[in-house]
Amino acid sequence: MHAQVRRDLPGNCPACGMALEPLSPIPAEDEGLELRDMSRRLRGAALLSAPLVLWEHLSMLGVQAPLPRPLGNWLELALATGVVLGAGWPLLTRAWASVRNRALNMFTLIALGVGAAYVYSLAATCAPGLFPPSVRRADGSVAVYYEAAAVITVLVLLGQVLELRARTRTSGAIRALLRLAPKTARRLTAAGGEEEVPLDLIHRGDRLRIRPGEAVAVDGVVLEGESAVDASMITGESMPVAKTPGARVIGGTLNGTGTLVMRAEEVGEGTMLARIVRLVAEAQRSRAPVQRLVDVVAAWFVPAVVATAGVAFAAWMLWGPAPALPYALVAAVSVLMVACPCALGLATPMSIMVGIGKGATVGVLIRSAESLERLAKVDTLLLDKTGTLTEGKPRVVGCATTGGFDEAQLLAAAAGVEQASEHPLAGAILAAARARGLALLAISDFRAVTGEGVRGRIGALQVAVGSARLVADVPQSLERRAAEHRRAGATVVYVALDGRPAGILAVADPIKPSTPAALASLRAAHVRIVMLTGDNRATAQAVAAQLGITDIEAEVLPEQKHAVVRRLRAAGRVVAMAGDGVNDAPALAAADVGIAMGSGTDIALESAGITLVSGDLSGIARAYALSRATLRNIRENLALAFAYNLVGVPLAAGVLFPVSGLLLSPMAAAAAMSLSSLSVIGNALRLRALRL
Repeated sequence: MHAQVRRDLPGNCPACGMALEPLSPIPAEDEGLELRDMSRRLRGAALLSAPLVLWEHLSMLGVQAPLPRPLGNWLELALATGVVLGAGWPLLTRAWASVRNRALNMFTLIALGVGAAYVYSLAATCAPGLFPPSVRRADGSVAVYYEAAAVITVLVLLGQVLELRARTRTSGAIRALLRLAPKTARRLTAAGGEEEVPLDLIHRGDRLRIRPGEAVAVDGVVLEGESAVDASMITGESMPVAKTPGARVIGGTLNGTGTLVMRAEEVGEGTMLARIVRLVAEAQRSRAPVQRLVDVVAAWFVPAVVATAGVAFAAWMLWGPAPALPYALVAAVSVLMVACPCALGLATPMSIMVGIGKGATVGVLIRSAESLERLAKVDTLLLDKTGTLTEGKPRVVGCATTGGFDEAQLLAAAAGVEQASEHPLAGAILAAARARGLALLAISDFRAVTGEGVRGRIGALQVAVGSARLVADVPQSLERRAAEHRRAGATVVYVALDGRPAGILAVADPIKPSTPAALASLRAAHVRIVMLTGDNRATAQAVAAQLGITDIEAEVLPEQKHAVVRRLRAAGRVVAMAGDGVNDAPALAAADVGIAMGSGTDIALESAGITLVSGDLSGIARAYALSRATLRNIRENLALAFAYNLVGVPLAAGVLFPVSGLLLSPMAAAAAMSLSSLSVIGNALRLRALRL
């Protein structure tokens, strides 16, 4: 509830009294320490409270009490003391901490209510003569409320146990992710054998064997074998993905029927699974903007409840039926017990915890609660083309040269310069050169011109590869060929040798199979789709036509992408930007919500509020649906909490007594208080069943 609180050791939050959550995920058995302690206290309190309840209800059953009332009061005192000051001691210490820290909370109200009933009964037992004759019985004894104090304590402990169990389920997503990583791995030795070693002894460069049905131990690259790997728990992909030599695998994914030999690339805290767990844990502790409203209300809530209890006590003393004092005490204690600031405090963080955990299980990593809330309000989505709408694995589909150069010379020169580039188009050119068996020479003086291309020197030859902006005086015949390729949806790369136009390479990037369905889902939610690309307008229009996209921003440089985002936000649009490259990072940071494709660069991932692990556009549709469902769940929780308190407090004060004779008992109020927190947690847990 209060993510800003940090402590070196386990303990209770000084603001709300609840147990502090660990910064790093811990095993379920360690997480249950508080639950086991509260369960033990609940059993002891229930055992001591049972005789109290039986004693107080003997007269209702028509049974003569075995002891005189004055002596019975002393017996009740002994039993109630064991419950209130023994089993219920943690509740009292939390209340005292709330007073000492000037952060009144639910435990403050519990202590006031239980304390009022217990202290009143203690005085009635030890000094009944202090009470007016109107409240004393014929035998001189005064009615006591030990039963109420004890049963309230039992009910609060029961609520704490049920709440702790439910809260444990909210972190189930992280524990499920932690369980994905195997405990050991099979490492191949230099002698050709293999040994089973603990995971923390695996180092980068180790060769590992993954047998059929085993989990991949760490992130790495396949060296030998072929298999299909199920990555659904990490990437959200529903179908297993084929893995062949050269393919990357992620630790925690499940191997299919084939055997793989892999090289470890990332181990320990560097694996994708460890990064996901760390990101999810951090995000679950973050606060959503809607929480600010709750903070304002909560700051005034407890003082207002205490004041209401005081007013109720005074009203019953002045206008209540005789004997007025017991009625006034019951009304005041009931008001203190029925009010629950905890329900208000849990309304937002519980939904955030479950929602972010749910996202992690379908390949949607949310960096903060603020990103999750903002995404629900997005009305405009900017999509980079290469790697976002398309697969980001382009291939060369055409080549044209000017006089004096042949295709092999053109391709070898372009591939030689692109050796030093990380752009997806560079990979396509290199793959085409290798497929032809062309030798690649060493490059010097390499320079990348952001948004335009690359330059370098191969021997004595100056080479420039990129957009038309890098090449001057392009022949008309070459431009016509370029236009033909663009109309077919290909990207055209110009090549200049020693400052002279040498030719073009046409590179096509297939559209991801999931893209059309994802865009249809977003359009159905009334989200405006805009393609934002540095590619040529003709190529962009060809791809957009296939996807039904009508808004296109083409031929934009990285700083222009940033400007487009700012322009749309200035026009009142709530903008999300999705991209995967270095050139997308400024726009991702400038958008209301930045969405990075998991297949992209680290700088794009660091600039984004949401990451799609699989790099699949359908993840955006899932993230959008999840954010809207989570925000709706938060509103439902807040409505439950506000409605409960608005109805419960007046009812406990006795507003219906004049017309119906109904006065809520403190025990019923305590049960209702626990139920309010449980209803909020239960509603938040419904997000786990959300279909995305």
